[in-house]
Amino acid sequence: MKISRRQLLGLALAAPLGLSACQATYRNHGYIPPEEQLAQVTVGQTTQSDLEGLIGRPSAQGLLTGSAWYYVGSRWQHYGPREPREIDRQVLAVSFAESGVVSNVERFGLERGQVVVLSRRVTDTGVTSLGLIRQLLGNVGRVQAGDFLGD
Repeated sequence: MKISRRQLLGLALAAPLGLSACQATYRNHGYIPPEEQLAQVTVGQTTQSDLEGLIGRPSAQGLLTGSAWYYVGSRWQHYGPREPREIDRQVLAVSFAESGVVSNVERFGLERGQVVVLSRRVTDTGVTSLGLIRQLLGNVGRVQAGDFLGD
């Protein structure tokens, strides 16, 4: 069986198309403000209304009105027929004082299933109150049945 030039040309054109279908594609979801915009946010001076003009409104807010804004972004890898896989996730938490001024800016990542603080800017040397998410994650595994039964 001899392959004609036309068949050879068709195969030469089809092979790169078939191989390109095996390449991974990436999709970004959510929004994390870039570092250039975050550099304009001054802890202790920037207000909630200033922040909206500098980096935009968040995708989520804290439970208490005005307590914190959360910006969430993730990157997903799609590879052929496989299920998409999340390869990166970041959460930017901007906390406010009761006066509406930025009191803390923290960036969290997800490394090997663990929440990791990537950067932190606060007005004082110690964080005085933990956010709801940190409290919930910190108490996982610490609760025992005896705590509820009243030994």
